[in-house]
Amino acid sequence: MVPDVYSIPVHVDRMVILRLKFDTDLLAGIERMTKQENIRNGVIVSGIGSVRGYQIDQVTSRDLPSKTTVESNPTSPAELVGMNGYIIGGRVHAHITLATPEKAIAGHLQQNTRVLTCAIVTIAVMNDANFARIDDQTYR
Repeated sequence: MVPDVYSIPVHVDRMVILRLKFDTDLLAGIERMTKQENIRNGVIVSGIGSVRGYQIDQVTSRDLPSKTTVESNPTSPAELVGMNGYIIGGRVHAHITLATPEKAIAGHLQQNTRVLTCAIVTIAVMNDANFARIDDQTYR
């Protein structure tokens, strides 16, 4: 039986700061650098910058398995005011918060979110951590 809450002791090996330039796909850039920097497990602790357009998905149901919807606007610039998430076995699981003059939106980062001015992403690397089931919805 899985407990309601459990802890995963970790040791931070190093911090890696990524800078992504104009028109780079934000998720693809993070994925590429995760491989290049040999990051198997880590925590995305920060992300700032701006985007030329975005594609995110958001949860739309209250029961499991969860359902999601995609919100996409490839021509709407926005401030990237926050990012967090995990690198799990080399897979990027990132969430972002964006702001436009009309609204703030947040969700799961998807491909086709393209950088405007720049994006700066900070990752705490913990390659010896066991994150195997940390985001597994079926682990209950």
